[in-house]
Amino acid sequence: MKNLPKISIITVTYNCESFIEETIKSVAAQTYPNIEYIIVDGLSKDRTLEIVENYREHIDILVSEKDKNLYDAMNKGMRLATGDYIWFLHAGDVALSPTVIADAFSNGNDEDFVYGKVKVIDAEGNTFPWYKKHPNAKNLSFKTFRNGMVVCHQAMFPQRRIWEEYRFEKYPLVADLDWTIRILKKAKTYRDSDVHFCTFLKGGISTKHRKASWKERFNILKEHFGLIPTLWEHLLILGQALRRGKLGS
Repeated sequence: MKNLPKISIITVTYNCESFIEETIKSVAAQTYPNIEYIIVDGLSKDRTLEIVENYREHIDILVSEKDKNLYDAMNKGMRLATGDYIWFLHAGDVALSPTVIADAFSNGNDEDFVYGKVKVIDAEGNTFPWYKKHPNAKNLSFKTFRNGMVVCHQAMFPQRRIWEEYRFEKYPLVADLDWTIRILKKAKTYRDSDVHFCTFLKGGISTKHRKASWKERFNILKEHFGLIPTLWEHLLILGQALRRGKLGS
């Protein structure tokens, strides 16, 4: 039997008593034998930590302390992680089956970047596909992300050798886009697992601060791809948002 890579799953929590349990239970149910589970809490004031403690046997590392924002907490999780691959599965995100990790790594070959798909879930419990076209691994590169997050953050398993910290002080709202571009600049091998990893709870910090997020996204793309290509790509993104009716205040 070949050696199975160690997967570090990181869940960031803050005042999420209503949905943290389902996230933890979906991790605890995984059949994959080489998992490290890390929870980074931002000093929750509700029952979040009480619920977490009920599942302490399934959690390898638990940290509860003040953080600057979500991405600061994610950096803490990465520093604590000892796995070969990392998976960010936040409170409210739920692994779709007990075999998603086993399925994702059943035919792996130590690729730099393993990815798949998610199903988006809204507050009413409705599910629908990720809003961007799923990219083929043969064509995937950091340039694929000139049009934004074509792969959901919760559908990524980057190998340790390409990890980078989130630049949350420079990009506090859309640091995941900047992070993905930077790690993919280092990646040499990619594999599309073709697995739906989880349901992704709609409504992150970027959707709550949409105008500021658009400005930040523009600056990220300009940094990585230059002004003229970014102007063009942002016009395309704007057009897509208008067609979906998602351009709000």
